[in-house]
Amino acid sequence: MIFAAGLGTRLRPLTDTMPKALVPVNGQPLLHHLLTKLQHAGCTHAVVNVHHHASQIIEYVKQHDYGMKIEISDERDMLLDTGGGLRKAASLLDGNEPILVHNVDILSNLDFDLLLQQHQPDRLATVVVSKRDTSRYLLFDSDMRMQGWTNIHSGEVKPQDLDTTTLQRAAFAGIHVVSPRIFAPMDTMPDKFSIIDFYLQAMNNHRIIGYIPPGFAMLDVGKVDSLAPAEEFVKRL
Repeated sequence: MIFAAGLGTRLRPLTDTMPKALVPVNGQPLLHHLLTKLQHAGCTHAVVNVHHHASQIIEYVKQHDYGMKIEISDERDMLLDTGGGLRKAASLLDGNEPILVHNVDILSNLDFDLLLQQHQPDRLATVVVSKRDTSRYLLFDSDMRMQGWTNIHSGEVKPQDLDTTTLQRAAFAGIHVVSPRIFAPMDTMPDKFSIIDFYLQAMNNHRIIGYIPPGFAMLDVGKVDSLAPAEEFVKRL
């Protein structure tokens, strides 16, 4: 599943007239780079959620052949955030296989096959993380099981009483593999919710494991000033 519904506010003024998914990098939209990577990995079915300038993404998908079935999860009535968006798309996703979930604005050298091999049936999710500098981190124990979240700039910690002294910090990469069992525990969540907020609620009863891929390199193309580095990044992939 590709998360492409966001407003892309940090990419304005480009996203005033186009969705984030169609912002060009090295002459091709971000969505093209991800769909091509999925195609090369052997993907045969993808779901793309849409909201902001949704019709442009729908038309783009119609006009381009990536050798796979691409379905649209339409959030034009209400933007549901990452957790709500995944849950809304449940009927379009295979109920028996793990689901690769990927933000459209993330470029990386990640080997999808290796990631899928890492995911185990007893896990609710395997989340790709890295040791890069950021303000917000997921917190893991020595077995890389998720224990919490922190914002090191504000000092906020979730859960509030969590002892972070023995935990390791890693930054979420916007890529994860989730079990098809993930939807039942989402029943208690509101219509709109973040997948990270859901993980924080579910982590005590379900195994959510962090994974740092070997030689991992990624770039979040979330801001206008990230577009030039993205051009160079794509050339090196």
